[in-house]
Amino acid sequence: MKDSYLVTLDEPPPLQAVLFDLDGTLVDTAPDLAHALNRLCQEHGLEPLPYEKIRNEVSNGGSALVRLGFDTANNTALHEQLLTRLLALYGESVAEYSHLFQGLEDLLDYLDRAAVSWGIVTNKPRPFTEALVSSLGLHCDVIVCPEDLQVKKPDPAPLLYAARQMAIPPEQCIYIGDHERDIQAGRRAGMQTIAVSYGYLGPRDDPEHWKPNHVISTPQALTEWLCRQLQTEAGTLPA
Repeated sequence: MKDSYLVTLDEPPPLQAVLFDLDGTLVDTAPDLAHALNRLCQEHGLEPLPYEKIRNEVSNGGSALVRLGFDTANNTALHEQLLTRLLALYGESVAEYSHLFQGLEDLLDYLDRAAVSWGIVTNKPRPFTEALVSSLGLHCDVIVCPEDLQVKKPDPAPLLYAARQMAIPPEQCIYIGDHERDIQAGRRAGMQTIAVSYGYLGPRDDPEHWKPNHVISTPQALTEWLCRQLQTEAGTLPA
């Protein structure tokens, strides 16, 4: 898929902040989640699942991963038991194999040098989020997790909360995600949005249909686009 830039009638206001979804957008966490799920399968005498099959489900959360590996449709108690165990296994190795998507370290360095506020708004529970962010040595201005407001994306409240924490109007923030709920939340919050198609999309997902402002297909293209956009608006390149 080629990068596409959807034209809007009104020129958006200058960007002052960049907000990222975490899994599948900023950090490739699928390897650790796949490792945890296949350990769970192994504990129950099952064959490991193919990595790509797991990767496509990562953005749908732990319950989706349990359903991928086990038939729990008619057994809520078993599902909850397996989910608890999956999360425990994942907690043992949150950042053993996870890493920033290639090229995004340059973007974060640019944001820091240009004094552009940036943060993370995720549906990932805070203990896992903080462990991952700490392990990767990331230092952002704000992190919003489900525990902060008791609501999740696609509700716009977490994004609006992040904007308030940074004291930046929502319309001067851009939110970047790899799932339809990310774009729904961003649009409802009045933010500009980017859908990244390099994330954990399923075979039927079409980011164009989510109506983001932009669809970008690689981390490198995302870095180039955002740096160019911010440089153009600032009129300078940071030293």
